[in-house]
Formats: sequence, structure tokens, C-alpha cells
Amino acid sequence: MLEIKDLSYSYGNSNGVLDNINIQFPKEHILAILGESGSGKTTLLKCIGKFLKPQTGQILFNGENIIDIDDLSFRRMIGIVFQQLYLFPHLTVLENMILSPVHVLKKDKETARKEALHTLKKLGIDDISKSYPSQISGGQAQRVAIARALVLKPQYLLLDEPTAALDIVTTNDFGRWLVTLKEETTFIVVTHDIPFAENVASSGVLLEQGIIKAEGTIKAILSTVHQAVEKDDEA
Repeated sequence: MLEIKDLSYSYGNSNGVLDNINIQFPKEHILAILGESGSGKTTLLKCIGKFLKPQTGQILFNGENIIDIDDLSFRRMIGIVFQQLYLFPHLTVLENMILSPVHVLKKDKETARKEALHTLKKLGIDDISKSYPSQISGGQAQRVAIARALVLKPQYLLLDEPTAALDIVTTNDFGRWLVTLKEETTFIVVTHDIPFAENVASSGVLLEQGIIKAEGTIKAILSTVHQAVEKDDEA
């Protein structure tokens, strides 16, 4: 279980970006963090990913504060795929895949190669293992970035705006593909793409100006949003 308790974060002397956030993320689901630009979604993701340290509150992983977990163990438990993907352009898909197992986990290259190929095949993208990032589509690149993270077998995988650079058709295909992986790991997806969240996520939270405005099923969150819009229209 991943749990956030009373978390607040601000950049310097600016107003709080996140204010008293409390969320539980159960395992074996796809969970969405929804909100407009500037709502604090990515900041929250970076706090969960241990890239930012909140001023107050805790993030607990199986009851342990993530601050107390050593970085190597933490990266094996919780992975993250940023919007930029950070695939090395001079390396093939397979070569990108084996970097972390070899240099972080200290596996020999042959073992890492076999495990990477197994992962690519299981995810249905082994046909692009010898391609370079410039030779594959945006949707394929997203899948490769997720496959690269899954090689480390994380219990949770954080995705930052995974459909931002994809067209509608590719987004739908990517969403169906992602759903097939939820038994591999638990996904926490930061997105402003409501239709995508509806198609893939079981539940989530809606952030607005750094606070939680709604939580629960995606349907319940959308109902809250629609009610707020209707009230604004009436006013």
C-alpha cells in the first residue's frame, strides 16, 4: 500500500503548491491523478517519486516512510516515467532497456539482455528491439519507456502525462495496452486527459490549486466536476 498523509509542498516563498494531501493508492489498479495545468499533479508525482521532499507530511510505502528507504531499494519498488521519456537516441530499444539492470542492479549484460527481450516480447513490442528511438512512433516510445521501467519489477509505476504527445487513435491503443499490464504493477497516472482516465483507471483524485477537490471512482469525480460547472453556470 502506498499512502500519503497530510502532505504539503511549496516552492520557495510561493504559495503552497500542495496543501494537506491525504490519499491511499491500493495495489493492482490503475489510479489517476487528475487536474488542470498548475493544479499540483506533477509536483505530487515528484514527491511520491522521491525527487522532491515535502515540507510537511509523510509518504508511506507498506507503512514505512519513503525518506527512510535507501534510494536503490526505493527505485526497485517505485518506478517513474516522465513525460519526456529520456530514451537515449544513440542506443537501440534493447540497449536502452538493459542500462538500469546492468549499471544499477549490476547484472551481467547477457542476463539483462535475455530479461529485457522477455519483457519486450511479453508486452508485444519485441519487433522493435533493434530500432533506435528516432525510428519508432510516439506510442511505441511510450511503451518502450514503460517496458524499461518494468524490467526493474517495481510494485508501483508512476506515469507523467503519458498521452500528451499521442493522437486520439494512438491514445486509445495505448490505453488498452496499459490495462493489460495492471497485473504486472500498479500504475499511478498523472493526466488531464479525462477520456483516457475514464478508459483505463479504476479510481483516482482530482486536484485543484493544490488541494483534493474530489476522489473515488472516475465516474464519481466527473459527477462532482459536472455539478460544480452547473453551479457556476447558475451563478
